[in-house]
Amino acid sequence: MSTASLEVAEPEHSRSGVPSFDLEAVRAQFPILKETVRGRPLVYLDNAATTQKPERVIAAVADCYRHFYANVARGVHTLAERATDAFETARRTVARFVGAESADEIVFVRGTTEAINLVAGSWGHANVGPGDEILITALEHHANLIPWQRLCAEKGAKLVVAPTNVRGEVPLEAFEEQLSKRTRLAAVAHVSNVLGTVLPIAEMAERAHAVGALLLVDGAQAAPHVNLDVRTLGCDFYAFSGHKVYGPSGIGVLWARREVLAAMPPWQTGGGIVTRVTFEESEYVDPPSRFEPGTLNLEGVVGLGAALEFLGEIGRENVANWESSLVEYALDRLEMIPHLRLLGAPKERASAISFVLEGVHSHDVGTVLDTQGVAVRVGHLCAQPLMAGLGIATAVRVSFACYNTVAEIDALASGLRKAREIFLR
Repeated sequence: MSTASLEVAEPEHSRSGVPSFDLEAVRAQFPILKETVRGRPLVYLDNAATTQKPERVIAAVADCYRHFYANVARGVHTLAERATDAFETARRTVARFVGAESADEIVFVRGTTEAINLVAGSWGHANVGPGDEILITALEHHANLIPWQRLCAEKGAKLVVAPTNVRGEVPLEAFEEQLSKRTRLAAVAHVSNVLGTVLPIAEMAERAHAVGALLLVDGAQAAPHVNLDVRTLGCDFYAFSGHKVYGPSGIGVLWARREVLAAMPPWQTGGGIVTRVTFEESEYVDPPSRFEPGTLNLEGVVGLGAALEFLGEIGRENVANWESSLVEYALDRLEMIPHLRLLGAPKERASAISFVLEGVHSHDVGTVLDTQGVAVRVGHLCAQPLMAGLGIATAVRVSFACYNTVAEIDALASGLRKAREIFLR
């Protein structure tokens, strides 16, 4: 198979020091970037959906299967001890990554979606009642909307939505106006998966706490791109997915303050989370194991630990700076294309840019780009209420990772011009 590649270059406006990591060396760690699509070099710009995996992660998962695969915390034999040690070592790596006080605040789940459902199903069912309110924003992904919608319907509570402004931001004043003494929880995205808007989490946490509410943060789009410290943010729950931070799919993280976790009942039940079981009742272990029933995803956890170590070695600040320069360059290029309308204009944006090519369906745009080897996301982006607010049904989204290049943005622009020529002659 051909391994043709685009020239790796950096934008003129960032040559003074961004990136400070070796971009070519970073790209060399991702074997899939050598692939071709329809005879062209792969340009992978669908990172907000999922990221590609470096050799370190691939090797870590393979090493798990080759040398220490066993059921975690289930046996006294050597492989079980090795598996349990690897699992808990990765938990400590995650705790450092998010700035947790203790590894006991880290619960492993399948992804951000399951983490949010866990909070809704456990904390929500125990703490939300008739007349109470759950506050979200108009930017939310379906995963941070539907669980609260269902909880409110089941409990007789009210779902309240903080609006966005014309830039696609959630002004702090608008958020604060929707808080009340009945608000039990505010659930907000750290970064919008559609517009890339970065929300003022620390300030939102302060406002929520002032009315006695907790704050949950959907960090799926933030964890790969920003320096993360949950103690500085001041939130009560933080969720993210392994597959978006260069790790395996099927693994994710819920961080919660120790005292909040300790007061939460189990959500799912089964083996591994009990100290005593009779036919009449069961007694449960302390967190985090209380929320990790059944056979655990050892290979996923090990791969996630390797991914976070990879990010740490590159330097998250370096990644953020590089991606910021890519966003700036991409916005400049996209604004030059006739009939292309950018969605939102947040002052602080991370990685994702969405747009429509007026008169062309987003699926057609995506199909033409694929003929050029360019992978993007099209559709409603799991944010139909936001799309409705923008007056559209679907959009095209491009999103960047540490391995993307300026040349790839140029390929994107060329592909978009081709789509325009085909459909808007």
